[in-house]
Amino acid sequence: MTARQDLIDLVAAVEAGTAPSPDPRWRELAVEPGERVRRAAVLMLFGSLDDVPAASVKLLAPADLDVLLLQRAQTLDDHPGQVAFPGGGIDPGESVTDAALREAEEETGLDPAGVEVLGVMPELALPRGNFLVTPVLGWWASQSPVRVVDYGESSQVFRVPVRDLLDPDNRVMATVTRAGQTFQSPAFTVNDVVVWGFTGMILNQLFDQLGWAVPWDRASLLSVDTWSRLDS
Repeated sequence: MTARQDLIDLVAAVEAGTAPSPDPRWRELAVEPGERVRRAAVLMLFGSLDDVPAASVKLLAPADLDVLLLQRAQTLDDHPGQVAFPGGGIDPGESVTDAALREAEEETGLDPAGVEVLGVMPELALPRGNFLVTPVLGWWASQSPVRVVDYGESSQVFRVPVRDLLDPDNRVMATVTRAGQTFQSPAFTVNDVVVWGFTGMILNQLFDQLGWAVPWDRASLLSVDTWSRLDS
């Protein structure tokens, strides 16, 4: 069984209604029905590893498997400095898949013709901004260079080995305090960044549903606020 086939099988299971149950944390997230709901799409692009090898030597995933991520610019009003998948709002008359590919091209410079779309996952609520976001699963059929296209939008674009993401040594529960309340979400510490929040939750759920995840210490907490101060 290959990683690509695992992803295809998961899409089929989602369509058939037989996929493993989603992370219960998603039930706590909802859009405000009384406000204008905005729809967006993100591209979760997997493929054969580029020339940067995995740091982890643990046999947790194919050694040549990676996923495309970017880090949002610190100057942005929404989610500054956070790691995310390429993506953005869906334009009128545009399909979810077309939106994910267009945004990925605009943000990373990839050639959408080289992306094999494997399918879409159920849309997820992102309360900040009142978004409903649809993850689009893709596979590098023909790889192309990626880069930061606009430094006003992103500070870096990078491909991270899935093996490093799955390594329990790189997994923590991120904590963030806002308006006197502390929230936790599954997170990953890779490439000198913390993948947390919405993106961390999507990756965590995907790895669980694929059966790729291995046990990790959910009592290991990392304050995102403290990390951000140390990193600045």
